[in-house]
Amino acid sequence: MSITDHQLIVITPVYEDIEASGRLFKELADHFQKKFFLVAVDDGSIKQPLEIDSFEAASIDGVILKLRCNGGHQRAISIGLGYVAEHLNREQYVVIMDSDGEDLPSTIPVLLDRLRSDAVDIAVAQRKSRVETFRFKLFHAIYKRLFSLLTGKSINFGNFMALKHDAVKRLVSMQELSVHVAGTVLASKQRVETCLIDRGPRYAGQSKMNFVGLTLHGFRALMVFAEDVLVRVGVACAIIATLSVLGALIALLLKLTGHATPGWFTVAFGVLLLTFLQTGTLTLMTLLLTGVVRGGMALKMNSYKDFIETIIISRRDIY
Repeated sequence: MSITDHQLIVITPVYEDIEASGRLFKELADHFQKKFFLVAVDDGSIKQPLEIDSFEAASIDGVILKLRCNGGHQRAISIGLGYVAEHLNREQYVVIMDSDGEDLPSTIPVLLDRLRSDAVDIAVAQRKSRVETFRFKLFHAIYKRLFSLLTGKSINFGNFMALKHDAVKRLVSMQELSVHVAGTVLASKQRVETCLIDRGPRYAGQSKMNFVGLTLHGFRALMVFAEDVLVRVGVACAIIATLSVLGALIALLLKLTGHATPGWFTVAFGVLLLTFLQTGTLTLMTLLLTGVVRGGMALKMNSYKDFIETIIISRRDIY
C-alpha cells in the first residue's frame, strides 16, 4: 500500500540510533497495526544507517529518506514534511515525533482526538512530567523568560505534534521551517491546541543533544522571530540611548553651574557616551544579523529534494 492509502502518516528523524528507532517502529505497529504510513528521515547516519529491514521486521508500510549529510533534526523534519506534502490528501493526518522513545506512540490518539475539532489546525504535546537535571531546569526556565521577553510569545512545546492537511501545506511554504519547527508553528499563526502528555523514557543509548546543542536549538527559535527581536532590542536601545543623552546633558549642566566635583564630569560623561555608542552598535548588529538569518533561510528552503540522496520504499508498498 502507498502513502495515499493510509489516513495516518508518521514522520520521525533518525540519526545513528538503530536500536531505539527499531523499537519505536514495532510499538507503532502494535498500536496502529497497518493503519499508518511511516516516513523515517535518516539524517546522514554513517555508523548506523537506517535500512529498510527495520520496516519489514515490524511489518509496516513506509519510506526511508536518506539525506546527503547530517543537518540536524529540525531540517530532517522539514524535509520529511516537504516529502509528505506532495502526496497528502485532505482526509489524512500527519504526526511528527522523535525516534528515541520519549514521544510515546500510545499518546498519539490524544493528539489526533484534538484534530477532530474544526477549530484546531495543529495539536501539540506539552510535557506534563519529565525527569531532568537541576541545571537543565534552571537554564530552561531562564530561556523561556528570555524568549518571552524578546519575542512577546510563549513556547512550551517541542516536535511532538499532529497536523491537518492545510497545516502541513502552510508550514512547508514557510522558509523558517528548517530552522525551528515549533517556532515556525507559532509564527504560522495557525490554531494550536495544547495537550498535556507525559514524556516517555528513552528506549536505548544516550541523547546526542548536549548542552551546547540545546542552547543552539533555543537560539534558533529566536531566529524565527528575528524581526520581533529586532524591534524589541531597537526600542530598548533607543530608550537607553535617550536616557544616556539626558544624563550627559544633566552632567554638563552640573559642571557649568559648579556643582560637579573635580573629575566627576569626565567620568560620568565618558560612561554615558560609551553606553550611547554601545546601544547604537547593538542595534546595528541585530539589524545585520536579521538580514543574514533571513537570507540564509531563503537559500536553505529552495527545495527539500536537494538534500535527499536516496529514497527507499518498503517492499510492502510495491504493488
